[in-house]
Amino acid sequence: MTLEEKQAQLVGYWVDQGDEVVAPMSGEKKTSTRYEEATSDGLGHLTRVYGTRPVDPLERARWLWREQRRLQQETRLGIPALVHEECLTGLAAWQAATFPTPLAWGASFDPELVEEMGRAIGTSMRALGIHQGLAPVLDVIRDPRWGRVDECISEDPLVVGVLGTAYVRGLQSEGVHATLKHFVGYSASQAGRNHAPVHIGRREIEDVLLPPFEMAVREGGARSVMNSYTDIDGVPVAADPFYLDEILRERWGFDGVVVSDYFAVDFLRSMHRVAADAPEAARLAITAGIDIELPSPDAYTTLADQVRNGSLPQHILHRAAGRVLAQKEELGLLDADFTGEPAGIDLDPPGHRDIARRLAEESVVLLSNDGILPLDPSSPHRIAVLGPNADSTEALMGCYSFVNHVLAHHPGTPAGIALPTVLESLRAEFPGAEITHAPGCEVESPDRGLLAAAVAQAEEADIAIVVVGDRAGLFGRGTVGEGNDVESLELPGIQRELVEAVVATGTPVILVALTGRPYALEWALPALSAGGGVLTGLGAVNSPAPATEAEAGDAARPAAAFQAFFPGEEGGPAIAALLSGRVSPSGRLPVSLPRSAGAQPYSYLRPVLGGRTDVTSADSTPVRPFGFGLGYTSFAHEQLTVDASVPAGTVFHASVIVRNTGTRDGVDVVQLYAHDEIASVTRPLAQLVAFQRVALAAGASQVVRFEVPSERLSFTGIDGNRRIEPGRIRLWVGPSCDDEETVATMEIVSSDDPLSP
Repeated sequence: MTLEEKQAQLVGYWVDQGDEVVAPMSGEKKTSTRYEEATSDGLGHLTRVYGTRPVDPLERARWLWREQRRLQQETRLGIPALVHEECLTGLAAWQAATFPTPLAWGASFDPELVEEMGRAIGTSMRALGIHQGLAPVLDVIRDPRWGRVDECISEDPLVVGVLGTAYVRGLQSEGVHATLKHFVGYSASQAGRNHAPVHIGRREIEDVLLPPFEMAVREGGARSVMNSYTDIDGVPVAADPFYLDEILRERWGFDGVVVSDYFAVDFLRSMHRVAADAPEAARLAITAGIDIELPSPDAYTTLADQVRNGSLPQHILHRAAGRVLAQKEELGLLDADFTGEPAGIDLDPPGHRDIARRLAEESVVLLSNDGILPLDPSSPHRIAVLGPNADSTEALMGCYSFVNHVLAHHPGTPAGIALPTVLESLRAEFPGAEITHAPGCEVESPDRGLLAAAVAQAEEADIAIVVVGDRAGLFGRGTVGEGNDVESLELPGIQRELVEAVVATGTPVILVALTGRPYALEWALPALSAGGGVLTGLGAVNSPAPATEAEAGDAARPAAAFQAFFPGEEGGPAIAALLSGRVSPSGRLPVSLPRSAGAQPYSYLRPVLGGRTDVTSADSTPVRPFGFGLGYTSFAHEQLTVDASVPAGTVFHASVIVRNTGTRDGVDVVQLYAHDEIASVTRPLAQLVAFQRVALAAGASQVVRFEVPSERLSFTGIDGNRRIEPGRIRLWVGPSCDDEETVATMEIVSSDDPLSP
């Protein structure tokens, strides 16, 4: 291969980008090379062939097949291009299924279903000749003000790692490579601002932010990684060999490819200001370990000349080219008959919609219920369905859905898939009810002109269902999503005013929050009981502590509240089924429900001084804790038993009896937490070490067993080395991180394991 042929394998080309600006500064036309000229020596990647504008999938697949044949026949080496697409909530292409957003995956606590979804997405991608997906996002949530929270799975690294790895397994089982993003630190940016600097210590990076990536690499076999845009302690990750080479490749043994986030190489010059020009930006990035520049060449077209003039060692170029060619060989692109023209494609078949429905149903979290739910669909209710998200399809989907990411630029173009709204779904679920609708307000607008009509409908109704929340978009074109960071965690616009005005009518209100981040909803929720359960008409559900009238507080609030994190194309029917009781709620909060923006950043993984104490007047206690979620039945957790002692580096066993103590069938998410009581560095008061979804009939019980690697209790010691320290561990099972319903202790003892001191 010539230097130019190697260089050509290290860049993508965005054939459909046109004049649409998809990221800040991407509008600068730095790449003026015509496509035919850019591919004369071959090409590494074709960028978003299906996901840039609405194109007929079958026609586009046929074009792609012809283009790949051209690269085989008309370039000297005959190497086809690798095709990549976004696939965070399903393949981001016109007419493709849209699944719930990753924050909803986290709320489901269901890795098996997430893996099933990954396989379904992979089948669609492979059928279209796509080889690599830019997902999953493994950033651990550190601050809900950050706009990209809707792309994340959880604030807990174990949940992120387990579900993210499940997605990787599912996607890659269909021959499509997953890309882990954003490696690393992106979600810990200053004040939750996109691309902002990261000011955190090495221990937080090692113990919280890196583990999900390590799990997806070591256990999931992920084949691609994408860098973070941010800098950590002044060094941009895109130019830092410590993360991209020393940790990723040397420590973990990763042997796949590292691709740049879009424009990240040029950002070394234009935003981080650590490179004077494009050649220097390219040299920094490829030396650090970025093999491929995406989406189009801004800097890597200088690599061949840099090798010639001696500014770049030739082995660096060879190293990256070798990794890319190895990936193409692994994917079958070097085979003579690697692809064929498709005969027909259905990107939203019934099987995909079934997965989307089940995941949506499992992900919705019931935050409160005074006994009004479930509603009897056979009763002749008069229901006022209110709120700006009640009859919105866009409100069901996240920022990286095709509808919100691409079709927002093409008004008038149909979605290409069925997207029943909450309003339409309620009419189907409650055919005997008299249902009226008024939006009450817009998502963001301060205009109160629509408020009176909604209040009037509520006054005439038996029940008001108020659907509020977010509108996902990009860079200011929404209330959440990439570039849509916030200073307040109040509901956007006047939506809180709408809810409070409807509550003031005296009509029972059911609040449904369709959002991409957790909002400060203390005003809408009753207080938790002393044992951690929520006060309901049935007592404190999921808690043994009794409810008292004094604890109930102000009754002028919604009678019930649901939290739904962008539940996808089947989200409307899922919410309707949960309201009617046809499906019992089983979602659990994958992120703490915040008290206020002023309490951020906050994580349940906090030491003693990271929460409410007597030495500060500020209270960061969340309104609902991590792991919280109600159902239409109650569960008791009893007789937790664990191994009395376990050598460091081995597996320990735990078991607990789970009883359905209510009168309805239901699903519990059994959560096992741990606390290292005395350690050489401060440790979290609660740390999730295992979880399991368990379905139980009313009155039934089951012994739930866990086999837990003791490495989950490891941490970075004072000397900077990861270790499992001997000592006493307190473990418990409860309905959230804050509720120790049944407790046991275990002793970790020294062993010959390298993690043991």
